[in-house]
Amino acid sequence: MNLTAKAIAEILGGIVEGNEQEIITHPGKIEVAQAGAITFLSNSKYESYIYQTKASAVLVSDDFMPTKKVAATLIKVKDVYSAITIFLKFYEQSFHPEQGISSLSFIHRTAQVGDQTTVGDFTSISSEVIIGKQCRIYPQVFIGVGTTIGNNVTIYPGVKIYHACQIGDNCILQANAVIGSDGFGFAPQTDGSYQKIPQVGKVILEDNVEIGANTVIDRATMGATIIRRGTKLDNLIQIAHNVTVGENTVIAAQAGIAGSTRIGNQCQIGGQAGFVGHIEVADGVKVQAQSGVAASIKEEGRKVYGYPALPYQDYLRAYALFRQLPDLEKRIRALEKNEKQKII
Repeated sequence: MNLTAKAIAEILGGIVEGNEQEIITHPGKIEVAQAGAITFLSNSKYESYIYQTKASAVLVSDDFMPTKKVAATLIKVKDVYSAITIFLKFYEQSFHPEQGISSLSFIHRTAQVGDQTTVGDFTSISSEVIIGKQCRIYPQVFIGVGTTIGNNVTIYPGVKIYHACQIGDNCILQANAVIGSDGFGFAPQTDGSYQKIPQVGKVILEDNVEIGANTVIDRATMGATIIRRGTKLDNLIQIAHNVTVGENTVIAAQAGIAGSTRIGNQCQIGGQAGFVGHIEVADGVKVQAQSGVAASIKEEGRKVYGYPALPYQDYLRAYALFRQLPDLEKRIRALEKNEKQKII
């Protein structure tokens, strides 16, 4: 990217103070940015950095008044956070693949690809697939038979979407995510072996869902595994068959949800948290990292921690006692020793 400070100001609806022709090539953090970078200052607590930064331009509030000389060009905007968000989205666009369908991709003759959708090299789109408008499908993606994908969906390299899945509008699937792999279903046999149970359901991602890199969402045995609209899943998460995750829920990396569990709306789940199968978690529940949820949580907004997960304050009290156990053991052994000496 090569834009002048003036061009960026026009994009953001801002005003330039300084060199309008300063060339900006990338964003950077104010404390470490070098020439060519644009950064931002939104909190007066960090104002000292603006007098030291080597960045070429700084986004600041339109009422910012420096107390010292600032070497960088200033771009004054009404709302710094909104402006930097707009700029970062604009910057991100420069890394998207060129529009069009690569001659090195395979698209089955019965598949439908919407207008202004980009398909990258070595991507394979199977029969009866329907893809909406303005999607970006990166190289080496596989899309299975009968899958439907909405509008403005971004699918990064290496994603695998098995057959008959449904992806809503404005979804983002990060690299190597797997959507629709078989659920973990096996029937024990009398000889001690296991017979695979066919997994004939599907996965549904509603609108505005983001799936992190290397996350796996298994298809339902029957019916659907569902990720409701607005939900965001981090990297390396396992969602088992027939799970439902509610709207606008966020789940951090390495969490695992066992089969047929239902997670409510607007829940917040920390990294490495685990959920047993066939339970329900109410709306607004917050689960601390590395917690193990072994039973349904029916109270909305409940905060839980630990394994098995307890109400947050109960866990902290229990942990305070747990930390004292080594000292208590020493005291008990000392008392026992004294009692034995008295008997002797």
